[in-house]
Amino acid sequence: MSIYDTLNEQQREAVFHTEGPVLILAGAGSGKTRVLTHRTAYLIEEKGVNPYNIMAITFTNKAAGEMRERIDQLVGYGSESIWVSTFHSTCVRILRRHIDRIGFDTNFTIYDSDDQKTLMKDICKRLNVDTKIYKERSLLAAISKAKDELVDPQEFSLRAAASGDFAKRKQAEIYREYQDALRRNNALDFDDLIVKTVELFKTDAQVLDYYQERFRYIMVDEYQDTNTAQFELISILARKYKNLCVVGDDDQSIYKFRGANIYNILNFEKHFPEAVTIKLEQNYRSTQNILNAANGVISNNMGRKRKTLWTDNEEGKKIGFKQFETGYEEAEYVAKDINACVKDGRYHYGDCAVLYRTNAQSRLFEEKFIVSNIPYKIVGGVNFYARKEIKDLLAYLKTIDNARDDLAVRRIINVPKRGIGATTLNRVADYAAAADISFYNALKMADDIPTLGKSAAKIKPFVNFIQVMRSKVEIISVSELLQEIIDETGYVKELEAEDTEEAKARIENIDELISKVVAYEEGEEHPTLSGFLEEVALVADIDSLDEGSDYVVLMTLHSAKGLEFPKVYLAGMEDGLFPSYMSITSDSSSEDLEEERRLAYVGITRAKEELTITCARQRMIRGETQYNKVSRFVREIPSELLDSELRKPASARESSFGKESSFPSFLQNQTTARPKRTTLRQQPSGQSMQAKALVTKGVVKSELDYGVGDTVSHIKFGRGVVKNIMDGGRDYEVTVDFEGYGVKKMFASFAKLKRI
Repeated sequence: MSIYDTLNEQQREAVFHTEGPVLILAGAGSGKTRVLTHRTAYLIEEKGVNPYNIMAITFTNKAAGEMRERIDQLVGYGSESIWVSTFHSTCVRILRRHIDRIGFDTNFTIYDSDDQKTLMKDICKRLNVDTKIYKERSLLAAISKAKDELVDPQEFSLRAAASGDFAKRKQAEIYREYQDALRRNNALDFDDLIVKTVELFKTDAQVLDYYQERFRYIMVDEYQDTNTAQFELISILARKYKNLCVVGDDDQSIYKFRGANIYNILNFEKHFPEAVTIKLEQNYRSTQNILNAANGVISNNMGRKRKTLWTDNEEGKKIGFKQFETGYEEAEYVAKDINACVKDGRYHYGDCAVLYRTNAQSRLFEEKFIVSNIPYKIVGGVNFYARKEIKDLLAYLKTIDNARDDLAVRRIINVPKRGIGATTLNRVADYAAAADISFYNALKMADDIPTLGKSAAKIKPFVNFIQVMRSKVEIISVSELLQEIIDETGYVKELEAEDTEEAKARIENIDELISKVVAYEEGEEHPTLSGFLEEVALVADIDSLDEGSDYVVLMTLHSAKGLEFPKVYLAGMEDGLFPSYMSITSDSSSEDLEEERRLAYVGITRAKEELTITCARQRMIRGETQYNKVSRFVREIPSELLDSELRKPASARESSFGKESSFPSFLQNQTTARPKRTTLRQQPSGQSMQAKALVTKGVVKSELDYGVGDTVSHIKFGRGVVKNIMDGGRDYEVTVDFEGYGVKKMFASFAKLKRI
């Protein structure tokens, strides 16, 4: 029996079609790696291709290693000469031999992210760049984006000049200096590895011809994740023999924020008119019900190549859908359901995964899992309380609480940067040790430390700030204290100025910490700062968790791509959270929303046997309770596939949702709107919102000092014009068209708009 007899008809077609450009559209779980490895074996064994002339490229070292191992198993002797590598590793090998032809030495250094930050810091200092306005991370992100699109400093400068944007012109100046510095240092950053290889091929015909002869058969995995520079690299290499086979799934293109260009795969036939397209639609992973749900969602995208997943697997269970009152109830249900599945022997912990849109959502699940003794591991992230921004803000709270935690004090003394160097801190530490006092008490006595000199003046503002905050502990709430820390230190403002995906994720985590504080206050009769820190310390202690392989996996949907689990919980499926509010309201909403839908498709297709979708009617965001509609992606799943449990809203809040009578009509009739906010704070599980509402402090609505047509200012969105004002009963809902952010709807008591 031939190894090719185990392939289905479409897989065999993909394996046997070896000449010319080929696009293999491989749906989720359709066996694309199997096709690539068997195609490699077929080229060698049946077509007589020299392994030396075959190249296979993918994105991660892990994927390349797995492909190499499977090719070795199929081909055996001689397979070691096949070039199996990542994009970056491929380019390094080429540049080590030939980069001297474009002005670098072959012993060039590769700068990692820390090296880049150090270099950028030096450049900003040399050019007198105000890093409060032009954040180093933002500058590096802009340069990286330019390189992804093969835009060099000269072209960047021309575009900046044409735009008339001063900030762009400044970025152009810094980009030019950054590249000059790299060249002086004989160094490349990771983006340069691709860019410089393309430059080498375009400027040196001899080198290009050598590698075109070497790589007569090229295969590229995860093609939907390629950026413009990677597309150009592959196109140049394949230009001579045109034996280019790309494998990917446009429905799983979810890395636009990293530079991925979905049009590389959507327009493949335009770039290669003679290309043959083969669709792999048979899924070997999931039940048919799960696939039908995925098909139902992704079919709503316009920018895609049509395909429909199917399977010979059993029909399977319906998709579980449960809506809860709060995020607490959602997390509590998932914890109980996992324990029940493990107890009755249906699944192990390691068979289960909880997937969510943002890292901040992990916090409630972490806390519930710890209480329920469920072993878990966060993949693609760190424990919520171990994240830098959370540790920083908790360190402020610890310092304010008693200031005896030297680690906490030293952690934040330069957060934000206060120009207090390591030498100064060491001298303070020496003084503290000699006087047998705490590090913080030594800081308070900075004027008495003779070795500090003028550095003592830099310490005073920090000490004064902590002292002021300590004086407020008894008169303001913990949540108000935390908000003052955030405002006075400018912590979030700095992150907003960075304007990177990482910074946005960190802001979301801070919002979740605020929600945690508010939830703690609502659940305690006498909430205190010490009490909150004690609760966090107990919850954050996960050292005793089982480190074996049998644990529930918690991860974002982006991290889950390429993985599969018998039982999947897709959590937080609410409009405004997933899809995100920005994707619903942004100017390019169709593209952004379609990427969010692809992310939902990825999440659904991670499940092999059981999929449970959950959402909350209300969820605390930034310490405020939002009422959210069920995600439109849930509404796109055919209702007959859903085993639904939808909670009726409390009568006092029916006006927020409409009077739904049945699950399908509720899903079908919901309209897109920004989630409504209320000042009712979220309750821990088991407490009645109706009962709690009787004792919750509300906001006393006062008359507004602005009207429709007035120009107002917002602390985050800046200047805008009031377009509409609606009386929402408890508060006014104000619609404002902001100059830099577009139209926003917000409640007046939270927006705190000021008339200009």
